[in-house]
Amino acid sequence: MKLPITDQFLLDILCMTGEVADMLLADRYHRIYMLTGNEHPVFQKYRRDKNKRKFSQLVYYLKQNNYIKVKNLEGKQAILLTKKGISKALVSKWTSEERPRRKDRKWIMVIFDIPQKHPKARGLLRSVLKNMGYELFQQSAWVTPYDVFRQTEDLLQIHNLDGYVKIFLIEKLT
Repeated sequence: MKLPITDQFLLDILCMTGEVADMLLADRYHRIYMLTGNEHPVFQKYRRDKNKRKFSQLVYYLKQNNYIKVKNLEGKQAILLTKKGISKALVSKWTSEERPRRKDRKWIMVIFDIPQKHPKARGLLRSVLKNMGYELFQQSAWVTPYDVFRQTEDLLQIHNLDGYVKIFLIEKLT
């Protein structure tokens, strides 16, 4: 499945963490900074595929929608991947990948109780769970046969939702 260019760009930035660790910094808010420059492989790829103007429009669009921020860091410009940008990149990754079913034939169940005063967090969690292959079992309880336990934990930690959510491994659903 081909991803939109915005999703692919965010995913490329996120994936750089393991490959070019010296060019990336992370802070305590789970945001990722990527030092920019003409020699950087991600920027070379997008400047080669798109012209300079289209690349600038892409960066402008991502800034306007709060997926990235551009800051001066260590004397260079840096792209800051916001929490919203990380979430969008992870969702893009999970929706584009083939999801393997669990080999032990167990199901993962997520039960959440997020207070009504956080409607955006509730909506975000539901949307991401659906994109990861979860299905609504009953109100505030979602299940999946796919092996997405680690991705679910990552999502909950990024959005500080782990205090409101319980994850279970279920032998069988009847």
